[in-house]
Formats: sequence, C-alpha cells, structure tokens
Amino acid sequence: MAVDAKAKALKAEGRDVIGFGAGEPDFATPGYIVAAGAEACADPANHKYSPAPGLPVLREAIAAKTLRDSAVAVDPAAVLVTNGGKHAVYSSILTLVDEGDEVLLPAPYWTTYPEPVRLAGGVPVEVPAGIENGFRVTVDQLESARTDRTKVLIFVSPSNPTGAVYPRSEISEIGRWAAEHEIFVITDEIYEHLTYGDAEHHSILEVVPDLRDHCVIVNGVAKTYAMTGWRVGWMIAPPDVTKAAAGLQSHMTSNVSNVSQMAALAAVSGGLAAVEDMRAVFNIRRVKIHQMLNEIPGVTCLEPEGAFYAYPDLRGLLGVELSGHTAATTLELADVILDVAGVAFVPGEAFGTPGYGRFSFAMDTDDMVEGITRIGNFVTG
Repeated sequence: MAVDAKAKALKAEGRDVIGFGAGEPDFATPGYIVAAGAEACADPANHKYSPAPGLPVLREAIAAKTLRDSAVAVDPAAVLVTNGGKHAVYSSILTLVDEGDEVLLPAPYWTTYPEPVRLAGGVPVEVPAGIENGFRVTVDQLESARTDRTKVLIFVSPSNPTGAVYPRSEISEIGRWAAEHEIFVITDEIYEHLTYGDAEHHSILEVVPDLRDHCVIVNGVAKTYAMTGWRVGWMIAPPDVTKAAAGLQSHMTSNVSNVSQMAALAAVSGGLAAVEDMRAVFNIRRVKIHQMLNEIPGVTCLEPEGAFYAYPDLRGLLGVELSGHTAATTLELADVILDVAGVAFVPGEAFGTPGYGRFSFAMDTDDMVEGITRIGNFVTG
C-alpha cells in the first residue's frame, strides 16, 4: 500500500510511472455479461432485498458450473454467494476458526489470508514454500507445522503471488494428509482458468473426495470474467458451515447486489471463450516477462504456471550498489526503483517472503516491456 500510494503521488506530480501492482485483468467485462447487468437494472424485482445466501437461480448455476469446471458435484444449498472472493475468504475463516486455533498458511501468501485469522482470534502459522520447491509446500512441511491446535489449511493453486500450480499428485498427498487429520481445507480457486503450458488446475475436493466434510471451496467471477468491480464471489462448504456463514452474512451485509448477481449468472452460465482469449494474451506476456526478468543480473525468476504474476528472487540485488543506491531489503529496493526508474512493484514483505517481488503482467504489453527494461537499466547502471 505504501508503494502504491507513492506511485500515485508521483503520477500526480507528472512523473511517468509504470505499475506492476495490478491484481486484476486489464480487460473489460465481456459484453454479454454487461448486457445482463443492464437488463437487471431495469427489472423492479432486482430493486428489492433478496435472500441473504444468494439468488436461488445463481446458487444453482454455481453448482452446475462447479460440476462442469471442477468435476465436483455440490448441492446448491451448499453455495453461499458473497461480496467478492475476499468476503468468501473472510466468512469461511470467521466461521471455522475459534480463539487459539492454528491455521497453516503456506508462504508466499496473498496478503489478506492472515488478517481474518487474527480477527477471529486464530494464529496464522506460516509454512515456507521456497523457490527451491517451486513455491509449493510439501506434506512433510505441513506435518512438521501441525499441532493439536491445527484447525485449517489454506490451500491455493494457481497461486497469488507466485503463479505456482500444484500437480495432481501433490494435491492428492496434501488432501489425503488433511483428511487423515480432519483438518479443514479452505481452497481458493479464483484463478482456476488461468493456467499455462502443461500446468492444469485440479480442485482438491475432486482429487480427494474424502475431504467433503472438511473442505471449503472459495471462488468468484473476478478473474475468469474480468469482473473484479462487480463484487461477486462464493463459498461452497459442508451444510453446517454454509448455514453458519449465511447467518453471519445476514447480519453483516445481507444480500449481494442483485444486479451483480444477475451479471454473474450470465457469466457462470455462459461459455469460456472470453477467458480463453484473455489467457492467450496473458500467456504471451508471461513468456516475455519471465525471459526479461531472468536476463537482469542478480535476478532469478521461475516460469509462472498460473494466474498473472511473476515472482522473481531479488536477493541478488540487495546489499550491492546499483545506480548509486544500496538497498538492504526488497521494501527499500522497491522504493528506490520507484524513485529512480519510475517503476512500482510489490515487495515480497507483503507476502511473507522478503527478498522477492510480485510483478503482475495483467497490464499493457508495451508498458510491461518498458517497465522491466527500466529495471534492467537501473541494475546495470
């Protein structure tokens, strides 16, 4: 947030700043979805309160979409429509986690995950998933972190911020371990349709059906359909968890905007042609940014397999003089690069892994190339 605020301030002063911080597709919502939203605006039925857990027709469509895309059969009653994926994460954690419960959190992690754990009185237990293992945590690491207070594992594939995608075999191992110890898995599948090359998304509940009583799927329309601003997500959980979360939501926010729900209905009921077009563009950028980052002396970057982020190791740039500046941390490095080169990225401190940086390639391709070129020039002097 500090880097973002400074970038905006520099832009306001007239500086040419290129930002790699975007966590949203740089595409417009497909026209047929927008049209469904506009039509919903004109329907008086959508001007009133609706059921807090979501419009029944949307809950049914989400269940059908989950079977179609994830091969997981769910009862529409298990679906709770939320105000975006972040709300689904918060409600899932607040429903499951009690005072003193421990939540296993593979790092790097999306910045929001640990905060609702703390708000619920729980304890985030970071489990480092290092670059040497492709930013994927192992069962041995999880077992070493497990105690009699372990209640939940937060599992994410494809990953924000690293772009890592777990292969089916590793998902199976983790799922069977969680089922054996009756640990709840909150699986965030928001980037399910954004995978590249040979990488494939697999829902952990499809791979390990024995997790059905201990699994919460979090998803939404934001990334697949370029609908971040429409604020529609959902959670799919065991009946008692969904019922409790719905009760919480009834007092917290009541129903999600009916207009947004009708737009989401058009999205999940339609095809995936728009996301395929978007993914093709992301893939071109992914290959380019991976190549360019690795050409910078002192930088190592794994090839992103999913989402739209590259997560390079920047430790080789720390403690050395670059263009007359020496940074001891990636937080300092990000500040210096913003000042000198006019490029903003999110330092790894935000994701629990200092020494790294997140670069979104959900941005104009020419700007992306120019931004990485500037960083390369900063490093080489």
